[in-house]
Amino acid sequence: MTADAPLTRESFRRLHPINTPRPVSQLPDRVWTDEDWNRIQRGYRARDMDEKWNVFVEGDVLFTHRSWTGHGIYEASFAPVIGGGVRITSAVVESDRENYRSMGDEYDRLMMELIISAIVLGEPAADLRAGLVELMARASGKSDLPSGVVEHSALGLRSGS
Repeated sequence: MTADAPLTRESFRRLHPINTPRPVSQLPDRVWTDEDWNRIQRGYRARDMDEKWNVFVEGDVLFTHRSWTGHGIYEASFAPVIGGGVRITSAVVESDRENYRSMGDEYDRLMMELIISAIVLGEPAADLRAGLVELMARASGKSDLPSGVVEHSALGLRSGS
């Protein structure tokens, strides 16, 4: 497989579908460019144990799975936008708490966008990262959460492209 060949379901050793899908009511507002979509369609494979996400696309649906367990966490359907680009039009998240502990739709919206932007596209995504830390601080009642620890626990580390 060449570096530009898209990852497929068969590219991963073990994948488990979402057991108990729950619709996500808050979706990212972002419109990804056609160039971004081409990159997103190539997917992303965790390269070491500090990375937490494997991503691939089938048709217009992006699948995100935890890299260690292979559990499906998010499925996001994309559609073209008039004028160019694509956006997420619907999504589901795993609601089986043995496989994933969602913190609600705001968290899921943020995580879907972070996985795509920071992990798949390798963007700095500073605003999204700050939003994650703020959301986690609110949820825990602690205002002094170290941002690096929060980001690593949710996103993992992304190796070089």
